[in-house]
Formats: sequence, C-alpha cells, structure tokens
Amino acid sequence: MPPPLPDFSAPPPKLVLDDFIAKALSSTPPDLHPFFEAFKNLYDRKLWHQLTLKLFEFFDHPLSKPCRVVVFQQFVRDFESKLNQQRLVELGTRVSKEITNPQAQLGFLSALLSRIDADKSKEAYVLLLANIAHAKLVYGDLEGTKTDMDTAWKTLDQLEGVDNAVNASYYRVAADYYKAKAEYAPYYKHSLLYLACVDVGTDLTGEERLVLAHDLGISAFLGESIYNFGELLMHPILDALDNTQYDWIKKLLFTFNEGNIGKFEALAPLFPQEPILEQNYPFLRQKICLMALIESVFKRSANDRTMTFQTIAEETRLAIDEVEHLIMKALSLKLIRGTLDQVDEKAHITWVQPRVLSRAQIGELGGRLGGWIDRLAQVEERMVLVQ
Repeated sequence: MPPPLPDFSAPPPKLVLDDFIAKALSSTPPDLHPFFEAFKNLYDRKLWHQLTLKLFEFFDHPLSKPCRVVVFQQFVRDFESKLNQQRLVELGTRVSKEITNPQAQLGFLSALLSRIDADKSKEAYVLLLANIAHAKLVYGDLEGTKTDMDTAWKTLDQLEGVDNAVNASYYRVAADYYKAKAEYAPYYKHSLLYLACVDVGTDLTGEERLVLAHDLGISAFLGESIYNFGELLMHPILDALDNTQYDWIKKLLFTFNEGNIGKFEALAPLFPQEPILEQNYPFLRQKICLMALIESVFKRSANDRTMTFQTIAEETRLAIDEVEHLIMKALSLKLIRGTLDQVDEKAHITWVQPRVLSRAQIGELGGRLGGWIDRLAQVEERMVLVQ
C-alpha cells in the first residue's frame, strides 16, 4: 500500500529555530552547514531580502536536493508572508520539482496558490498559475491546463510593465499546450513571444534551443496562416540548427521566405527525415507557390502589378489552369488584395500583406526607392526647364 500523500494545505508546525537548525546540521552534508548558520543569523536579524537570496543560493546547490521540500515546509513557510511574493513563488516552483508524485506536486503548488493574494500580488499569482498549468500539461491534463492558462491571461492582459519572468512563464506553457494540440500557428506565435522574454544564450540549454528551433521551423511550415517567416529568420534561435541533423530545416525556411520553388524541390528529398512534412507535402507545395506569388508581386513596382495568368504560372511552376485557384486562395488568406479578370486571364494586385523583410529584401526595396528618387529628380529637372 503506497504511503499517504502529504497534506501541503495544512498549517506547518510552529518553527522552533534552534531545534530546526540543530536537526539540519546533524542530518545534512558539511558543505551545507554554512547555509543553515546563515539562515539562523539572517532570520534572527529579520533580514528577509538577504535571507531570500541565501535560500536561492541554497536551492541551487546540488547537495540540497533531498532536503529542499523540508526546508521550504518547515522553515520558509514560517515567514513567507514577509517575502516578496514573486520571489516566494519562484522558490516554491523550484522546490516543487523535487516532488515526483504528480498529485502531490499539484497539491503543493495549489496550496501555495491559495496563500498568494491575487489582488495585491498579481504577477506572483500569474507566475504560479502558469507553473501549475504547466505541471498539469506534463501530467496530461489538457483541459485543466487550458482553464488555468485562460485564468492567468485575464490577469496578465490587464497588467503593464510585467516582469519578463512572468510573461515567459505564461508564453512557455501556452506554446507547449498548443504543441500538444498540434495547433501550429498558435504555437509559432506564443513561442516567439516566449523567446522575446528570455535570453536565448543564458536561459536555455543547448538541447532546449535545438528543440525549440526545430519545432518553430515545423510550425512555420505547417501553420495555415503563417506566410511570413522574417521574424523567425532574424532570430538567433535558428543558429541552434547549424551543423546538426536539422540544418536543412533552416535552409528550407529561407527557401520559403524567398518563394524559391527550385530550392524547395531540391530540398524535398529530405522530407522523409520529418514524416509530418512528407505527409503534408501537398499543403507545403501549395504554400511555396503562394510564397512565390507574394514574392513575385513584392518585387514589382506599384505601377507594374497587373500579371497575366501565364506569368504567374511561370513564376509558381503551376499549370495555367491552376493559377486562378491559387490567386483566389491568396485573396481568401488576405495575403494580397486585387481583382481577377477571368476573360483576359489577368490579375491586378493592389496590395501585398506587410512582411518582416530579410536583409536581401530590404536591399531590393532600397534599390527601388533609389530608382523612385532618381525619377523624382528627373521630374523636378523637367519642371525647372518648363519654367
């Protein structure tokens, strides 16, 4: 019969500091003894901020692993109301990782949540709720995860100047939730928002960077509403793919952004390495054709955006009888605006969806702007001659 789960919601036993410290010194390795001596000194002097910092240092020490839960329950809970509540939540979530039983871990976090004032400590409340949602996600409770995510977002959406750690905790669990649901566009969006809140070089391990870069690439390809990869292509997270078995995914991302069908076809033989790409090849083929259409329109000057079906067929490598469907698809996705002349087989494009441009695309735009300035100067010269 398994032992009963601890009741983390029950009040802790009254702290007798000298007894707690004496027991800790007799049952822990000598390397940890300076921490407990510091705890007693800082507690007696009521230096709560300094005590918080020392606790973080203690919980980071590898030898503290077996006694983290005990220290939190028997020591920290005595004065937790005196601590910065966000820092308390950070301590609590770190300690919770030592509780291996899913039900017990959620019980520990939920008990801590019940002691956080949601009105006075909103950031701490959101941070803890996001961590509870993530724990539920790990244990397969998708419905509970979504409920906690929605509750956290209602508070987070009303806050200004939020600490990056709080934002990151929410966007991390949201991204992981949409990954579990295989909803590619929301995953892509929330993962990029998560990356905006962390330092890729220091906050993520090499393995985490590789997994995130890989998953972002896959979601960019398969997201039904994602037709602009510029923000991802400029992010340093993609450097994690260099010189790995996934480096071709980075090349494929740039290929899509360029709308380069030739390069797409050259990379297609690698798709079996990612079965989900191979399974969705027809969608990817349509997507690269749409990207090629967008890029073709973008490269044209504003007064040269009436294109024949034949021109579009050549640009997208489609049969001419498939061009009309492609243009209608681009119009329905709001990638372009314009009109179709089915009789003359022409498309007049008046607008292209705003995009985050690569350096090469910015260079092209600069060249066109230079040409426009030259033409404007010529007009000015003619006006001077007329006068």
